[in-house]
Amino acid sequence: MASTRPNDPTLLILTSLASGEKHGYALLQDIEQFAGVTLGPGTLYGAITRLEERGMIEPVAGSGRRRPYRLTAAGAEELSLALAELRTIANEGRRRLAARAATGGLPA
Repeated sequence: MASTRPNDPTLLILTSLASGEKHGYALLQDIEQFAGVTLGPGTLYGAITRLEERGMIEPVAGSGRRRPYRLTAAGAEELSLALAELRTIANEGRRRLAARAATGGLPA
């Protein structure tokens, strides 16, 4: 997952599924709760389709019309890599802001 952004639907879905199986509506609710991001159904299900095609998530047996998904090992690895990338960027941003503050620029 190159150039990961914190509001990237792929990252949000993988993060949500890291805590357990969820169907689409539960994903929407969880993502809004932990990230403050509201995904539209088209965005959500488009991303789910791509993640499923890439082997990052898989459907599990559900009841009724709801189709729950779970994170695969490949999805967990992808999430771990994406989070490390975000951590590197965040650390560098903090370092640069601190350096700027030390020279009389913006507050850290």
